[in-house]
Amino acid sequence: MLDVQPIPAFQDNYIWMIKGAEDPDCVAVVDPGDAQPVLARLEAERLTLAAILATHHHADHVGGVPALVQATGCTVFGPARECLPLEVTRLSGGDRARLPALALEFEVLDVPGHTAGHIAYVGHGALFCGDTLFSAGCGRLFEGTPEQMLAALEAFARLPDATRVYCGHEYTLANLRFAAAVETGNPDVADYTRKAADLRASGRPTLPSTIGLEKRVNPFLRTRHENVKLSAERRAGRPLSSPVAVFAEIRSWKDGFR
Repeated sequence: MLDVQPIPAFQDNYIWMIKGAEDPDCVAVVDPGDAQPVLARLEAERLTLAAILATHHHADHVGGVPALVQATGCTVFGPARECLPLEVTRLSGGDRARLPALALEFEVLDVPGHTAGHIAYVGHGALFCGDTLFSAGCGRLFEGTPEQMLAALEAFARLPDATRVYCGHEYTLANLRFAAAVETGNPDVADYTRKAADLRASGRPTLPSTIGLEKRVNPFLRTRHENVKLSAERRAGRPLSSPVAVFAEIRSWKDGFR
């Protein structure tokens, strides 16, 4: 199993640190919005940073990249169609991020929606999805369309159920409150809420999730389920003729949910 560890940053970000398959002292990090916690972990554990994987251009995901490159000389991979704070190895769907120092490589998926050029990395039973998929939720549509975001989420849903989901933020409990409002009585949502609350109470992350769990609890992966559709239609006050229309309605609902 891939060795992935969280490095907390800001209020609720996770920078994911991936250890090498053959040399665990050689690592990569995903979406380092802040260099300092990464540098501190490298020093404390005497690790070598070989690579950075960036999913999108938002500062809380790439703000630490220049300082990390200056300090370590690491390679940086990022989305082909987004403006990043320095030049990187640009990747788009179907490309592979090859990390020879870690004896690992990841397939790249195009997943626009949160941003126009957002990408994700998948491999070794893991998905690094940035701000496209959250546990029990999904990212806001800052630059993309409901059609794009739903297509991205449904691409994730086709991955094996055991795939571990490493997303960019600790939003799980807030997302589960919304999921419970959309699907009142979903026993999987209630069970996951209890488990997630226990994890947070003990200071532990709720992540990684899995694709199988998300398909049971995440309303944005359940737009084809009749109870989610009916809930969205009640809020809209009209019939919704497609999964995209259902998705758009529950995304709008979530945007104002408190």
